[in-house]
Amino acid sequence: MYGRRFLAMTSGLEEEERLVARAKEDPECFGALYDRYFPQIYRYVASRVRSREVAEDITSEVFFKALRGLARYQSTGHPFSSWLYQIAVNAITDHYRSQRHPEDSLDEVPDPVDDAPAVDEEVALRLSVQEVWTEIEELPEQQRIAMTLKYGEDLKLAEIGQIMGKSEGAVKLLVFRGTATLRQRLLAGRATAQSPEGADG
Repeated sequence: MYGRRFLAMTSGLEEEERLVARAKEDPECFGALYDRYFPQIYRYVASRVRSREVAEDITSEVFFKALRGLARYQSTGHPFSSWLYQIAVNAITDHYRSQRHPEDSLDEVPDPVDDAPAVDEEVALRLSVQEVWTEIEELPEQQRIAMTLKYGEDLKLAEIGQIMGKSEGAVKLLVFRGTATLRQRLLAGRATAQSPEGADG
């Protein structure tokens, strides 16, 4: 099983390298990379800015910068998406730095890229997930980025390290600290809500 998974991953990277090589020679071929990676990059950006319009603008900027800098791109053995995520992280940071009072609210959840069934049984779970992501938004920037890429995008620690310019060990530490802080805050919040004072207040 591991062997088949490794071969599939290797085959995917080889196909990706061919797409990148073609795009370097002919910019019109960049469309294949755009179609392949737009959904996941948009999903990540939308989870960070909480606004469909802003997410679309930033994602478009990410791919424009990628196209403009494609000639300088060199494969490091990680997926091409790692480079796109790196551009996206920087673009999101620039967006918030330019906003003295960000208009985006944590309560405004963007429409998902993939339609999900509105099942009643999922409501409680979604409220819990929203609670978790609201707390993640309050973490220090580096922990927030690491947590979002790991749990929101399901990336491996090595790939997150590539995106953030950090070692795998440093990323693991950021995730550990973020998870510990998150757990402490959620437990404290629930204890307050369940206490007589919290129930009366």
